[in-house]
Amino acid sequence: MSDPENTLIFETTQGEVTIRLRPDLAPGHVDRIKTLVREGFYDGVVFHRVIEGFMAQGGDPTGTGTGGSKHPNLPAEFSAAPHKRGVCSMARSSNPNSANSQFFICFADSSFLDRQYTVWGEVTSGMENVDKFKRGEPVRDPDRIVKARIAADAAA
Repeated sequence: MSDPENTLIFETTQGEVTIRLRPDLAPGHVDRIKTLVREGFYDGVVFHRVIEGFMAQGGDPTGTGTGGSKHPNLPAEFSAAPHKRGVCSMARSSNPNSANSQFFICFADSSFLDRQYTVWGEVTSGMENVDKFKRGEPVRDPDRIVKARIAADAAA
């Protein structure tokens, strides 16, 4: 682990998932993710929308796809980073500046999303656990983030 301050660990119902945060691509979004993790926001939150061959979406405390955090929406930080297997990106409405707390992890190449959604990280280990998430829109008895933490805070 090269940078504990930019390493996110999700303990999920299927096992651990480690994500390298990318403040070089999306500093505002990485800051938001870290704030939410440190507030305990993601603990217990489900992956409410999981589409085979596409992505697993979570980060909504209501589990419906319509919720967010108490923080304001974020301005887009689009980049040329490709949406490929393991990439973590922010979900949003049709408004490019509407990302808040919801995110998705790509199962496969989703290049049609490139430059339209904010990439903020990439799974470095545990992608096989993401692959085990139950599928659905919405998911019946969905998998969830049991506990989220930043590696630098491991002692906490």
